[in-house]
Amino acid sequence: MLTKYRQILKKKPSNLKNLFDCAFDYPCAILNAVADILTGKHTSLFNGVSPISSNTQAYEIYANQYTERKNMSTNYPKLSDYFPAIRTEELIREEIAKDNNLSRIFNMWTDSQRREFLDICTGAKGVKMLYDSYFKEILNPETKPERLSALLSTVLGQKVRVKKQLPNDNSRIGDELSLVITDIVVELEDGTIANVEVQKVGYKFLGERASCYVADLLLRQYKRIKELAKEKDIPFTYRDVPPVYTIVFMESSPSVFKDYPDVLMHTFNSRSDSGIELNMLQNVVFIPIDIFVDKLHNEGINNEFEGWLTFLGCDEPEYIIRLIDKYPFFKSMYQDLYDMCVNVERVMNMFSKELQELDHNTVIYMIDELQDKVDSLKDEANDLTAKNTTLAAENSTLSAENSTLSAENSSLSAENSTLSAENSTLSAENSTLSAENAKLRKLLAENGIQV
Repeated sequence: MLTKYRQILKKKPSNLKNLFDCAFDYPCAILNAVADILTGKHTSLFNGVSPISSNTQAYEIYANQYTERKNMSTNYPKLSDYFPAIRTEELIREEIAKDNNLSRIFNMWTDSQRREFLDICTGAKGVKMLYDSYFKEILNPETKPERLSALLSTVLGQKVRVKKQLPNDNSRIGDELSLVITDIVVELEDGTIANVEVQKVGYKFLGERASCYVADLLLRQYKRIKELAKEKDIPFTYRDVPPVYTIVFMESSPSVFKDYPDVLMHTFNSRSDSGIELNMLQNVVFIPIDIFVDKLHNEGINNEFEGWLTFLGCDEPEYIIRLIDKYPFFKSMYQDLYDMCVNVERVMNMFSKELQELDHNTVIYMIDELQDKVDSLKDEANDLTAKNTTLAAENSTLSAENSTLSAENSSLSAENSTLSAENSTLSAENSTLSAENAKLRKLLAENGIQV
């Protein structure tokens, strides 16, 4: 989106009206870009100074004029041109107002949530297909298996067909699903089990979690094939166990994936460091959709895989239109979605469910973040306690050594005192002997004896 802002600003808008005129040439940047600039979110693009007054009345006047111009434009196609089922906001608001229950639900939402709902239903923006309700409705493996088959074929790089949906494993820990938006397990025609996950936020310990889950899938596959062999009264061999795949689409990927901005799919499987090849059955694929969306605005849609990522992760009408023009088979999926929007009550209930799930996920994520901080502080406290214990032990050792040295010093002082006393005694004796020697010499001299 930042690229869009810069494109608008290349025309150097000098006031509010000119800014709207510039934005008019870039339909998907439009009012959101202008609103962000007006509210000061992107003043850095003006070298830190916003040249435009945020006069609310003027903003509304030009926003209305702009909307009229956009609606009158025949050069820019709208989603409603492709999907006639899309209705105006006025009609949708009228239907909601006539029903007390719908009005109650609608009024419980925040302003931004009401705006998002209306934008989806009126085609002002697309739908986030990563929402669980929409994903499972449009890519339902029971009613539309060919759609999920096409997605998996593109991801796996080989033609596959979804045979049936399998029940999820209820033994999974409840908190496992706290940040998982969608979780579908299917069996392919060749017996392969594929688990398709959509994560709102990439899990911490993502590799460890995926390893445990794909191991669980493989054990499930092993039991299933063994029971099937028993039912058919045929010998079981490990050769009959098909591979398992866990495919994880991440709406917001962990930071480690940001180090690979040009890689849109990360595939993990077991390989030998010697070069020997064995048929290992576990495979994990991570797809960071947020990284693709960043690239989309600069590089567009270049292949069918990127088409699927656009379908799943982008809700901008401009790119949706580009997608269905380039790959028409996506149109029927959007058609089903906008046909659903005709039933306002159903769509509102689906939207409410998604909001509740997102609120729940946000709470879980915040709790996890706080728990991480608590654990980190506990680790720091334990480290400090260990260091304090070590220092205390070292201090005790030094104190003992000091006491020993003090005792040795006292002993040496006593010995020194004894030696000093002995030295004094010897000095006194030496003085006495010197005096007697002098007397003897004198006596000998008096008697004429030379010494």
